[in-house]
Amino acid sequence: MLKQRVTIADLARESGVSISTVNRILAGAENVRGATIEHVQQVAEKIGFYGTGVLSARREDALPHFRFGFLLQQSTRDLYRLFGEKVREAASARRDERIDCLVDFVDRLEPSNIAGRLRALGKECDAVALIAADHPLIGQAIRELRDNGTSVVTYITDQSAPERAGFVGTDNWKLGRTAAFFITQMTQGRGRIAVFIGNHRYQCQDVADAAFRSYIREHAPDLIVNESEPTHEDSSHAYEMVRDLIAKHEDLRGILIVGGGISGVLRALREAPEDRRSQIKLVCRDIGPETRKGLTEGLITAALCHPMDQTSETLIQTMIDVATRDEPGPTLQKTIPFEIITQENI
Repeated sequence: MLKQRVTIADLARESGVSISTVNRILAGAENVRGATIEHVQQVAEKIGFYGTGVLSARREDALPHFRFGFLLQQSTRDLYRLFGEKVREAASARRDERIDCLVDFVDRLEPSNIAGRLRALGKECDAVALIAADHPLIGQAIRELRDNGTSVVTYITDQSAPERAGFVGTDNWKLGRTAAFFITQMTQGRGRIAVFIGNHRYQCQDVADAAFRSYIREHAPDLIVNESEPTHEDSSHAYEMVRDLIAKHEDLRGILIVGGGISGVLRALREAPEDRRSQIKLVCRDIGPETRKGLTEGLITAALCHPMDQTSETLIQTMIDVATRDEPGPTLQKTIPFEIITQENI
């Protein structure tokens, strides 16, 4: 005996809606709530209604649709490519919105170039997420986009522009003091610590640097902390600086690097004599293939990292929040606890 086909009337009854509501959904009418469409679709799948494909398409059409841009740095760095992959995953996992992601990488880090790329991306998007050093030219671009109706959310490192709509990142003050805790707990007696940043305009790095020094002054006054030096996000430059430090300073006991260039730092340590290398405790930011290798080799004491999945999910939600506000409001600050990764828990 053939199984009786499930009808529209059956679907309406099982869903608790009228037959006319089901017909409006199937016809693609715009006056049906998205939650109702989703409920009817779920019931249709459960009872074996023949039009589940049409209902799925209708539900998809009814979802709010956003176009989000992500202006990241240096396409050659694994870390930023991973950031790009994770925001795409977070966007595709959303069930109540459709989100198209435009991920752009800036290899020339001059502020004027970043500002121009930000303006261009903002013209195509409902909101833009930005990773960049703080600079007035970038702040002006953020202001112009805000005035034209496009919200900018700073990501990982903040901007001083008051027109930014939100910030998503870690507590860099706690991060800097945690880095100092690791180095001081593993260092005996007097010694010298080097601090490397990307450049002096990354707010996240500047705050971490200040917090690191605060902890050392409070808990390890016998340690000398060198003036922070910029790597300019360049591994070759970082390699030269660390090689020179090891050659000139027998008392080098620790290195904090909160910007780009970790592969250069690790290369210099690998070339150093084992007895010197074992005396130097290295703490860095975030984890990619090179950092993972350095941890397994025991060259890195700890990596203080953004949890990629949680950070990306929070970023997407924040961009939805600012894109759907009726008018500009206070800057949304979303702080994500950082992860501590060592050789033992990698």
